Amino acid sequence: MGEAGYGPLVRPRVNAHCHLPPNFSAFTSIRQALELADAQDVRVLGASNYYDYSVYDSFAAEACLYGIFPLFGLEIICLIDSLVQSGVKVNDPGNPGKMYICGKGITGFDPMSHRAYDLLQTIRDNDSARMTAVAAKLAAVFRAAGVETNLDSEAVKSMVVKRHFCQRDTVYLQERHLAQAFQVVLFDKVPEPARPALFEKAFGCPLKSKPGDGVGIQNEIRSQLMKAGKPAFVPDTFVDFAHAFELILALRGIPCYPCLVDGASPITEYEASPAKLIADLKDRGIHAAEFIPARNSPANLSTYVHALRDAGLFVTAGTEHNTLDLIPIEPTCLGGESVPDDLQDIFWEGACVVAAHQFLTLHGLPGYVSDSDGRPNAKYGTANERIEAFRKIGAAVIGKFQEATAEQTA
Repeated sequence: MGEAGYGPLVRPRVNAHCHLPPNFSAFTSIRQALELADAQDVRVLGASNYYDYSVYDSFAAEACLYGIFPLFGLEIICLIDSLVQSGVKVNDPGNPGKMYICGKGITGFDPMSHRAYDLLQTIRDNDSARMTAVAAKLAAVFRAAGVETNLDSEAVKSMVVKRHFCQRDTVYLQERHLAQAFQVVLFDKVPEPARPALFEKAFGCPLKSKPGDGVGIQNEIRSQLMKAGKPAFVPDTFVDFAHAFELILALRGIPCYPCLVDGASPITEYEASPAKLIADLKDRGIHAAEFIPARNSPANLSTYVHALRDAGLFVTAGTEHNTLDLIPIEPTCLGGESVPDDLQDIFWEGACVVAAHQFLTLHGLPGYVSDSDGRPNAKYGTANERIEAFRKIGAAVIGKFQEATAEQTA
């Protein structure tokens, strides 16, 4: 058997990236996410929320009850001006220069340093102002189409609070929250036979979804009204890469690049070549990558994961669960195909690295990267030595956690 009782064929199932409410999520509650993970025997679960992390206290406490090791993460959207100017798309297939970046193993969210708070509050303020403006425009569109929704951003926030039984100050609205709120109210006010005419008037084109398909209509509200050039579009005000990178480090996390790869067709310019992608990530000081395998064919996933890992980046995987689709908790590839075993080994290794970093920084010890400049831990001569050392520590930490929680629930 390997460290912590895990041999190579007995690794636990892991998911290093999902969104928990009040983020827009497939889950109605943290408990539902954990119950499903437990039922599907996923033993390591990582949250990767936008812009508020107070739910992580409950996540950690409840995860212990299920014997599920919690990983704490975050996701930020930033804009890289040079790539905007050159028209290079990164990991958003619709917007040049727009980059999603994650932080893994964050431990500086409670208490949060003044610097981290200031960096985060800038993002929160920008995002909240945009959501307020989008909600007002959506209300105006549907008012012009003949329905008074009486919705604004505060009313939508109240709906989120009621749905998830959460504190109001933990809610930061996303486009999907607005789309869902308007769909729910419109369904309540407009009988099903009259909906196609209403939405055609609002969209300026025929409704594609069936008039009773709430999720389909939510997606159309976003695509037909909120995107660039549409009636409820409001330009994003994103922070730059340096701001996002500094925030991750200020929260004592590991900067991590979420790869889209063949989740876009064609693959974006930024990710078109594994070698070019790796070079740019290293130039930016990013030493970890993540995949949502449901977007990827096994062949493309294997090509990129092995290239990144061979280049000295550790790699994780997750599901997001950031739509209402309640897909399995364990990641699978495009079309539900299983993730190949060799890639599962790499994803387990990556989860162990995050767990080790999280454990060490919680105890005031150096983690995988420095929280001052993001440089990799200098104790190790090579990236492979560093990854292997943190893998062993993380596997031991997860193993001890499972032993302790098993005793508590026995």
